[in-house]
Amino acid sequence: MGRLSDLPNIGKVMEKRLVKAGINDAEALRQAGSKEAFIKLRLLEGDTCFNSLCALEGAIQGIRWHYLDCETKAELKRFFDLFQ
Repeated sequence: MGRLSDLPNIGKVMEKRLVKAGINDAEALRQAGSKEAFIKLRLLEGDTCFNSLCALEGAIQGIRWHYLDCETKAELKRFFDLFQ
């Protein structure tokens, strides 16, 4: 089990948000996946943004969200748009 804040894109604020949503460590985030983690945050906060979804996916992949490939970003955008 690793700390969430040891992952790229996960600062102390995002770590607290994830813990509030029931995702307590890096392994739990990996198991949940970015989309499920996003849904949990969205249900809790109501206004979780697209950048948060990208940050979660980047954290799982171990990269800064800016470096997600175009296909992944497009897929995440389609998923995010389902919540608009």
